[in-house]
Amino acid sequence: MALTEKSAPYAHWEYVHPGSGDRLRIIPERGGLVSEWCCGGREVLYFDQQRYADPSKSIRGGIPVLFPICGNLPDDRLVVNGVAHTLAQHGFARDLPWVLQLLDDQSGIRLSLQSTGQTEAAYPFAFLLEMEVRPVDQALEISTTIHNRSADSMPFSFGLHPYFQVSDLSRTRLTGLADRCLNHLEMAAADTAPQLDRLPQGVDFLCQPNGPVTLIDDATGAQLQLQHQAPFDLSVVWTEPPRPMVCLEPWTGPRQALLSGDRKLVLDPGAQQTLTCRYAVL
Repeated sequence: MALTEKSAPYAHWEYVHPGSGDRLRIIPERGGLVSEWCCGGREVLYFDQQRYADPSKSIRGGIPVLFPICGNLPDDRLVVNGVAHTLAQHGFARDLPWVLQLLDDQSGIRLSLQSTGQTEAAYPFAFLLEMEVRPVDQALEISTTIHNRSADSMPFSFGLHPYFQVSDLSRTRLTGLADRCLNHLEMAAADTAPQLDRLPQGVDFLCQPNGPVTLIDDATGAQLQLQHQAPFDLSVVWTEPPRPMVCLEPWTGPRQALLSGDRKLVLDPGAQQTLTCRYAVL
């Protein structure tokens, strides 16, 4: 079987690609989380199992999903048609249970999340998210389709927050980023190069598109490349030392895009949009 339920080292579903043998571990009830991705016999993702075991704490690891916002809103407040709603940082998709299915051709898995009364209290729109995750030749392809099931136009942002293992932050590099960025720690424009020098001290910044972005672990020679497709082509870099990981995140829009309108996505009633990205092991 390509998809089986497992109890160790924690409760999850395991998908094994029938051709390559590459493996995914998925925890659908915890935000549709892909917690592990083993590619060519090497685990690519970082996952803190000890922290995960404490449900009162946010997850550190895997590939959390950010929807319907990336980042936070002032006072966690979203106003729609004159009504204020409380919408927490990065939205609610990473906290809710998703439905897991095997793709018909067994090439990967599908995770789906649809609106409920709980979600509409925070974000007053009816929606369906369908995320297909496929291990391909030395890569992971993620394609997400957002459906607007509302009678009104639906604004949103979408992002992924994957954690990647590195051996030593002081010997880690990123190439392909734009020269200028937005430093989230100060919410101010900055040069990118000094931010990259600070990976071991902790960074949080966003770059405009500048082609693929490559994460290089000089201690092991391992390289991982994020290959964007517009409009899913902003790059966010985040480190949290001493954790040996780098988050290299594709976002559609910056923080507070639903307020500023900067790269805000809007779906007409009944419309849908597909966002894709690819992580390649080089």
